[in-house]
Amino acid sequence: MSATVIVGGQWGDEGKAKVVDFLMHDHDVVIRFQGGANAGHTVVTDAGRFAFHQIPSGVLYASVTGILGNGMVIEPFALLDELKELTSRGIDVGGRMFISSAAQIVMPYHRILDNLMEADLKGQSIGSTGKGIGPAYGDKHMRSGLRMGVFLLDKEELYDIVKAKVEAGNRLLGLLGGPPLSSEKVASDFARIRDLVSRFVVDTQELVHTMKAQGKRILLEGAQGTLLDIDHGTYPFVTSSSCTIGGALTGTGLAARDIGRVIGIFKSYVTRVGNGPMPSELAGAEGVELRERGKEYGTTTGRPRRCGWFDLVAGRYSVRLNGYDEIALTKLDVISGLRGIKLCTAYELNGKRIVSFPQSLSDLAKCRPVFEEMPGWSAGEIRVDQFSEFPVRARRFIERLESELGVPVSFISTGPAREETVIRNAAYSFDRK
Repeated sequence: MSATVIVGGQWGDEGKAKVVDFLMHDHDVVIRFQGGANAGHTVVTDAGRFAFHQIPSGVLYASVTGILGNGMVIEPFALLDELKELTSRGIDVGGRMFISSAAQIVMPYHRILDNLMEADLKGQSIGSTGKGIGPAYGDKHMRSGLRMGVFLLDKEELYDIVKAKVEAGNRLLGLLGGPPLSSEKVASDFARIRDLVSRFVVDTQELVHTMKAQGKRILLEGAQGTLLDIDHGTYPFVTSSSCTIGGALTGTGLAARDIGRVIGIFKSYVTRVGNGPMPSELAGAEGVELRERGKEYGTTTGRPRRCGWFDLVAGRYSVRLNGYDEIALTKLDVISGLRGIKLCTAYELNGKRIVSFPQSLSDLAKCRPVFEEMPGWSAGEIRVDQFSEFPVRARRFIERLESELGVPVSFISTGPAREETVIRNAAYSFDRK
């Protein structure tokens, strides 16, 4: 059985969680393949609003198995808090959620290092969430990190290993002028939660391939977005993991031939949290209006998101990198009711018009958007069940995106709830109730 991959097509916050939740009706397993507690995924159901950070957002279906993949960096205490919140709301993941023993641990000193390094950058700061993600991935690639498999050791051995790691972390904190941590306290805290965490930790490489052999329908859930990818994004203003199609493979252990469908999630406009160039960004009242319409504040940090019109140049770049089979277009309701809607069709760089996305950060920062305006439509006109029932102007907007990106739009989200979704692909079935 081939797997489905969900990838953010822009700078993150595209509404991936709603699409994952929507598609879980036709899948048995959901695997989060990268990132950590710096991600915020929101799902709205009849039971209310659920905010996910590390746990895959597809686990709201009781029949679904959730896996935190080896490509993740996991903060175990925050994970237990997230599990407690789900349990308190009637979502029991016992026996159907697993954590890769190869996933890295975000240690307490990683958070301090993250904030110290961000402060040291001053006016050139990345805009980190301060969750310790970058330092944790740094330790992974320096081959000095701790994996979640350490929780499978007995408490005494776990205590000794964590204590030694914290003492090493304190030496680095000292070099940067940071406060030392009590290695005994941190080690005791890890030993205290050992039994709670260890019951979820398994060799997910073996588990995933067993499920594949059983014909289980697998969905891979990414965090952040293509333009924040450590290799292909607007470096250095990026996240510390691979959130494109390549990360789906390395973060789960699946092979390229196991991937049957790649769905890119695009917002009907663009947003970005943190610093870095964003050519179609709207300054002033227009940007504020779009932010308030879309309630564009980070799920994890609460920070206001920068907003802009849909960027076709960046969109085509995202399509080329990931090879999307389909697109899910979200938040169409947010731009409904506007008198006019703009598309960024090209950039102007040093007096020349370009249609490709520059790899050079300095070039991208100099790019100015070339906008084309399309007429808007009434807000109430999109509360429909079929694409054919959309107003002509809304259909033309969507068809223009398809034409420019070269990928069909199969899903259109017209609101945060599950049922506020229009399907254009007859292969999908969904019980709106």
